Amino acid sequence: MRVDEFDYFLPEELIAQEAIEPRDHSRMLFMSRESGNLQHKHFYDLPDLLEPGDLLVLNDTKVIPARIFAHKETGAVIELLLLKQVALDVWQALVKPGKKAQPGTKLLFDLPEITAEVLDFSEDGSRLIKFTYQGIFYDILDRMGKMPLPPYIKKTLEDPNRYQPVYARERGSAAAPTAGLHFTPELLQRISEKNEIAKVMLHVGLGTFRPVKEENVEDHPMHKEFYRIDEFAASAINNAKKEGRRIIAVGTTTVRTLESAADENGFVKAGESWTQKYIYPGYKFKCVDAIITNFHLPKSTLIMMISAFAGKDNVFNAYEEAIKNEYRFYSLGDCMFIK
Repeated sequence: MRVDEFDYFLPEELIAQEAIEPRDHSRMLFMSRESGNLQHKHFYDLPDLLEPGDLLVLNDTKVIPARIFAHKETGAVIELLLLKQVALDVWQALVKPGKKAQPGTKLLFDLPEITAEVLDFSEDGSRLIKFTYQGIFYDILDRMGKMPLPPYIKKTLEDPNRYQPVYARERGSAAAPTAGLHFTPELLQRISEKNEIAKVMLHVGLGTFRPVKEENVEDHPMHKEFYRIDEFAASAINNAKKEGRRIIAVGTTTVRTLESAADENGFVKAGESWTQKYIYPGYKFKCVDAIITNFHLPKSTLIMMISAFAGKDNVFNAYEEAIKNEYRFYSLGDCMFIK
């Protein structure tokens, strides 16, 4: 299967540069994966589209201000983008310019209570950075870091919290689980009055959003991401599965979590692990029955995942309809509900 089959043209003006307010006023394309039928909705319509007994599963990871600037003892400025924590106080990071960050390089920051050292190269050319600090690392990061917005968002985000779901809890992601950005506390309250909500956690890495560079889909090396499912969530998911109720994943990161943890019958075990689950057409879904998801980049593993779930022709027909109706695309844009 060729990667080019998952390409499409998007007019640049449809790439959302700022978020809709209120959050739940974003548009939502409602699609049946059986028929391909499409309906134009808004996100605030979601409670009316859910069926009695549906279980909504959210990813409650929280984006960290992972873009930070350091300088060498010579004064040379180096930009770091923290990708994931790999050991105690050791992070994998993208570094610019890389040639100035060789192993052994000492890094200084504007805040005197933190320093760092480049330990080594990672397999993909990123760096392993060891931090030394006084206090709480995330508190320091909150003071000196910036939110790592995708490169296609050119405008400055005035409110960093707008790049977090309202239910975000556990810090560790380099990018937002963007399908969750549409919820408001009021909408979640409406949903909880007739439907159950469970929360899992997967720390989102930047590899999720990158276009696949290989010619063949099967040749792409999938990145690792850390996930956790607690006992409460596992019980809710397994009870829904036993009772034949729909499990609705909010976002591709939630899909990846559930499908990584599920056995052949769709039941999950509580626990934590790293996943390299790669979902593309031909994959048989075990746990997830419906998906709420944003519109994805061409040639990305995410559009491949959605095509595996709903059928490639259905998905690309839906994208064509969304473009024709000037939906807003990507992280801060509109979304789909695929049942």
